[in-house]
Amino acid sequence: MKIEETALPGVLLLTPKIFADVRGAFWEVWNRGAFEEAGLSVDWVQDNCSYSARNVLRGIHYQVIQQQIKLVRAMQGTLMDVAVDLRRSSPHFGQSVAVELTAESGRMLYIPAGFGHGFVAVSETTGLAYKVSDYYCREGERTILWSDPELAIPWPVEKEDAILSEKDRNAPMLRDAEVFP
Repeated sequence: MKIEETALPGVLLLTPKIFADVRGAFWEVWNRGAFEEAGLSVDWVQDNCSYSARNVLRGIHYQVIQQQIKLVRAMQGTLMDVAVDLRRSSPHFGQSVAVELTAESGRMLYIPAGFGHGFVAVSETTGLAYKVSDYYCREGERTILWSDPELAIPWPVEKEDAILSEKDRNAPMLRDAEVFP
């Protein structure tokens, strides 16, 4: 597996070795030994999946209680995945990294604790799968407005075309959000 640093320290782009032939393709999504050898020892506790139509935008989501490390990949189609540094003590606070993930490439985004996460479905139908290191905690769930100008995320969708949940539409700006120390 190829592991690349992104513009935000700790947020990694992982590209698996794909074995392809006329029948299709095979690759490992996660291998405890390979991850530990790369210094990414994580005890994943839950796998989540979602499907979204084009322009569905989810995020920026995070948990202040039971913080989660995430490993995100596309199972179908294409998405733009985003990680935002929400640690006030970080020199990268408020900065984001955006990566295109496709089902065909197998590429994954590793998002450490202390970061928010969001994505937008770029293809007609997008299937997303992600592992998390801690369970969902409703009391600790937080959201930041995806279009906050302070974040300056280069979303590939016009604001008026984004399909949002009520929670994402009414999320607070970064300056008003509860974040990490």
